[in-house]
Amino acid sequence: MEPIIRVEHISKTFETGNGQVEAVKDISFSLDKGDIFGIIGLSGAGKSTLVRCLNLLEKPDEGGVYIEGKNLLELSPKALRKERQDIGMIFQHFNLLMQRNVLDNVCFPLEIAGARRKEARIRAMELLGIVGLAEKAKAYPAQLSGGQKQRVAIARVLANNPKILLCDEATSALDPQTTKAILNLLKEINEKYGITIIVITHEMAVVREICSKVAVLDHGSLAEQGTVEELFGAPKTEAAKRLVLNGGGTADVG
Repeated sequence: MEPIIRVEHISKTFETGNGQVEAVKDISFSLDKGDIFGIIGLSGAGKSTLVRCLNLLEKPDEGGVYIEGKNLLELSPKALRKERQDIGMIFQHFNLLMQRNVLDNVCFPLEIAGARRKEARIRAMELLGIVGLAEKAKAYPAQLSGGQKQRVAIARVLANNPKILLCDEATSALDPQTTKAILNLLKEINEKYGITIIVITHEMAVVREICSKVAVLDHGSLAEQGTVEELFGAPKTEAAKRLVLNGGGTADVG
């Protein structure tokens, strides 16, 4: 059976004022439909660059990114836009439209996709029900807590019925109790809809809570990958041992 995601030997180098920075170096992995995959590493490990390569927000210099067998790097711009509809993304800072209420935020991607206003609003209310925020439909983002904002962001990203959900430090701005609630919501979505989830994080507790598989990044390279049990029970590399012993690191800027 074809993996839902197959990453083959991707690399990404940036030009900076201080010379070249190899943010991602020859990384390969594959995921099956319904996996929850954690990508973890210390600051500057390359996690955010890697996740942006998965939907071609950053175009890898080398290698291939295959979604259900299609190499995104070989698609036309139009075909790539269509494939990207299957890949949702949620961020640390929510990225909500502050001038729109909650219902209209969730309607936004449906409007872009050409849905009629009435149908979009019905679907948006269904999604708000899924994330437990139906009663906040008319509230504005400024009136919500951090956890509520992230729930709105999750509802919005579910509007296009994605097959894959990329979570880039999605809980790092939240307190521990709220983080646990958001992770439980993501697990429910994974189980109910079979959405494959990739979690970028510097927090070992997040990996332990939600992920079935995990990869450790170290200075742009894939140091180790396997099941969560293998990583926590018997880390093989120095990079993995550091993370397990220290419980994580500082937020990634790489």
